[in-house]
Amino acid sequence: MNVVNRNSVRRLAGARILVLNWRDVRHPLAGGAEQYIHEISRRWVDAGVRVSWFTARPGGQSAREMIDGVRILRAGGDLGIYPRAALRMLCARRGFDAIVDCQNGIPFFAPMFARSGMPVVQVVHHVHQDQFATRFSAPMTAVGRFLEGRAARTVYGTRAIAAVSPSTRLELRRRLGFTGPIFIVPNGTVDALTLTGPRDPDPTVVVVSRLVEHKRIDLLLGEIAEVARQVPRLRVDIVGDGPERQRLQGLVLDLGLQRTVTLHGFLPDAARDALLQRAWLTTSTSAAEGWGSAVVEAAARGIPCAALRVPGVRDSVVDGVTGWLVERAAEFSDVVVRALRELAEEDRAREMVAACQAWARCFSWDRSAELLAGVILEEAGRSKHVKRDARERRSARSDIATIASFPRQSHLEWGARLRATDQVLVEDDRITLLLSGCDDFDAATVLRRHGVIDANVRLATREDLLTGPGGAPNGRARIDRTAAGPRWH
Repeated sequence: MNVVNRNSVRRLAGARILVLNWRDVRHPLAGGAEQYIHEISRRWVDAGVRVSWFTARPGGQSAREMIDGVRILRAGGDLGIYPRAALRMLCARRGFDAIVDCQNGIPFFAPMFARSGMPVVQVVHHVHQDQFATRFSAPMTAVGRFLEGRAARTVYGTRAIAAVSPSTRLELRRRLGFTGPIFIVPNGTVDALTLTGPRDPDPTVVVVSRLVEHKRIDLLLGEIAEVARQVPRLRVDIVGDGPERQRLQGLVLDLGLQRTVTLHGFLPDAARDALLQRAWLTTSTSAAEGWGSAVVEAAARGIPCAALRVPGVRDSVVDGVTGWLVERAAEFSDVVVRALRELAEEDRAREMVAACQAWARCFSWDRSAELLAGVILEEAGRSKHVKRDARERRSARSDIATIASFPRQSHLEWGARLRATDQVLVEDDRITLLLSGCDDFDAATVLRRHGVIDANVRLATREDLLTGPGGAPNGRARIDRTAAGPRWH
């Protein structure tokens, strides 16, 4: 196998990228969104990109800091960060080559303050329309929904968006009405681990989660009360902290689950990993996610997940392969009981471990960095009005993608004339492409330009968009990216 064209990040070398994000990785409330852009940023820095991250400044933190080569600039609080970011963009209009605008419910509206023609790419983890009501009064909820929806749609127009999952892209289309290109740039995850210790002899569920309302740990506890009646010696360990912790501790007492459920609060990584090492199962009862980071991190350790089929989580669990999905909360206790009974069989448990780890190996931060760099390059080409050869124009929008596979022809060069958002896998005897914004008719045109007449062509599935053209055969992620378009100088 030979993977080629790992060059989107390399083509950004020398570029000055401004990242706008509500928090940075050292913020006391940092979470998955901060990990996402930090892991990508530090890989860009390693390739020679100059990344500045503008973010809020909580009490006790310095105004400037260097973290893994990323220059962190802090100012303002949770809301004060927004006017401060606008002022910085106005004062440094020539200081950056592109902006990555991370939307956390309230956008930064970078196109209003950046110089004309500046490439601006939004990164969206999930849509907050429902979540606003759980945190704010009715008037503030209305304001939040307006800013995330109609106002953002007007200001950003058809600029490129990077969504972390197909679920998020669907929400952006259906609920917020965005019509521009939306590309899938999934999260990476931890490396799949070599299992070194036995799992617990008793049925054990381990959940790693922030204890906040929309994670619905209270729903999980209610269902665990029923599961405990059917599964002897059940243990449930919940790792994480948050504003819901005290209420959840009271609920454990009310349900009589003191011998079954332990709320550990925050644990150091080593202690958390020791619990995960012995787990049979993890769960998710969240109302919605952009992506189930904790679910895939558990999969890297060979732990399957029982979950509600909600946005984001349904992308992170392959139903029947790496876990079990159910439509309704009323069915949740039944699926957990079924999962634990299946996992009590050693052969089935080993099968699930292998499938989970194969799935987790599909997701790497290196690939995420390449994909987001490709979106920036593509947007840079659009913002500079780069004309495409008529033969390269594609009629389908970015939501449609095509997988094309054909025998490798050594005399052909791949990647030079493909788009920055296309993906290429070159093996010893075969080439597989994932062509974005491309239906089967457009794919035939692209292939003919490269001298390929006979190819297997099909529309890409949700799993293809997440894992790339290589998928996870034999438990290996065989994925790479190609870049085309402007080179930074």
